[in-house]
Amino acid sequence: MRKRKLSIAHLHWGFPPIIGGVETHLTIILPQMVNYGHKVSLLTGSVEGVKVHYKYQGVDIIRTPLMDLNWLYKRGLQGLEEEVYSLFNNFVERSKPDLIHAHNMHYFSLLHAQTLWEIAKKKGMPLFLTAHNAWDDTLFLELAHKISWTHIIAVSFFIKRELMGVGIDDRKITVVHHGIDEEKFKPAIDIKKIIAKYPQLKNRPVVFHPARIGLAKGCDISVKAVNLVRERFPKVLLVLAGSKNIIDWGQTQQKDIAYIVNLIKYFKLEKNVLIDVYSLEEMRQLYGVSTVCVYPSSVGEPFGLTMLEALASGKPMIVTNAGGMPEIIKDGINGFVVPIRDFEALAHRITQLIEDYKLRIRLGYTGRQIVENQYTRERVTQQTLSVYYKFIS
Repeated sequence: MRKRKLSIAHLHWGFPPIIGGVETHLTIILPQMVNYGHKVSLLTGSVEGVKVHYKYQGVDIIRTPLMDLNWLYKRGLQGLEEEVYSLFNNFVERSKPDLIHAHNMHYFSLLHAQTLWEIAKKKGMPLFLTAHNAWDDTLFLELAHKISWTHIIAVSFFIKRELMGVGIDDRKITVVHHGIDEEKFKPAIDIKKIIAKYPQLKNRPVVFHPARIGLAKGCDISVKAVNLVRERFPKVLLVLAGSKNIIDWGQTQQKDIAYIVNLIKYFKLEKNVLIDVYSLEEMRQLYGVSTVCVYPSSVGEPFGLTMLEALASGKPMIVTNAGGMPEIIKDGINGFVVPIRDFEALAHRITQLIEDYKLRIRLGYTGRQIVENQYTRERVTQQTLSVYYKFIS
């Protein structure tokens, strides 16, 4: 039986040029839903210099300060009840959806989540949540139980366990891992432009840490590890991805960067570390020029989309045994898994991969095969749509 085309209303706090795993995920699945013939809209946060209403690859994008977490954090949520209700109600009236799909709205604001739930209930619409993260505090616990989500999509089994741990019935949760556009990220990409822009990349072992710079992402661990690797490979270069357009709830980003820069100076690693803000095209080329990729997260990383980007690019990835990362990276198969904050173990694996060309090629080739078989944009979109259809009459 042929399934009918849907009108789908998504909501999330950010969308490019805001960068992050959720934002990248949305650029992958929303256009793919449009390609499958569905009508798709997204309500998201405002960004200076970006239009408030436009089309992105067929997706109707609407931006508002009331979904901008950076602005909301500074302003506070008090007194916004009527504005948030009017915003959400108008968005739903305009998009006329068959369902509403919220992303990471099980945290940050009880007002937003409760308002959205009330409107969905009033209009008799299914309300789905994708949980991209989990938190250890009262607000997360409260939102897990106060909002009656029709169904929850978790981005990893780790996130599903975290949700079950606060009392959510496991039958209300379906795991759908992220997918990747394997045509954008692929092996043997042309790297001439990135080497022309950053000549220091040429003819050096490059360790690429693609997650945005911060302590939670383990950037300090990468610096400490490369300080050890330098003893064996003096020309090693660590590439860190700086960030400007991010959601910085709690405003910790600048403190993290200051510490990491001071750490680099303390070890006298200035000639062994490259930090800059890179475009998507430059990120693709950085994967291409890298010898090994690392993501030694210090926290329970829910998934880590950059793992798939590295694997799709045919590069081995070293991660920590944190959160959902070991669900994707299998030790000795497509990369390595090291203990959290163990910079010596990380340094050992980096050194091993720099030294052993055949091992790098084998792990990278296997990673690419795994992405092509399990983590494509088509697969993640079809799995998400399958969840919808279970609850739509």
